[in-house]
Parts: sequence; C-alpha cells; structure tokens
Amino acid sequence: MREKLDQLIDEMLARGVHYPDARQAIERRFISRALARSKGNLGRAATLLGMHRNTLSRKMDIYRLKRSA
Repeated sequence: MREKLDQLIDEMLARGVHYPDARQAIERRFISRALARSKGNLGRAATLLGMHRNTLSRKMDIYRLKRSA
C-alpha cells in the first residue's frame, strides 16, 4: 500500500497538484468510500474514519456529500 501511495504522490507532484488541493481530494474520496462501506450510516462511517459523527457531518457539508443508500 505504501508503494501505491508513493506513486500517487509522485504523479500528483508531476502534474503540479498543490498540497491543499491534494488533501481535499483525498479527504473527500476517503469520506465517500467510508459512507459507501457503511451504507450511509454516519455513526459507522465516523468510526471507520476515526472521527466524531459531528465532524463527519461538517465535512460532508463542506464537500457537499450525501449519504449513500
């Protein structure tokens, strides 16, 4: 997994992606995947992510994410 992450970071740097944009893209995708895995259950998704449910809700608002069914 570490090797794949290194490759992704190298590719992003080569394409000129700045840190704030990369962080937001990864965070948004990470949250989306946790929501999908938990079938939209915010409590379970928050546990998967290691964050409080309220924090997850705020980040969902920021990234305009909806619960997946």
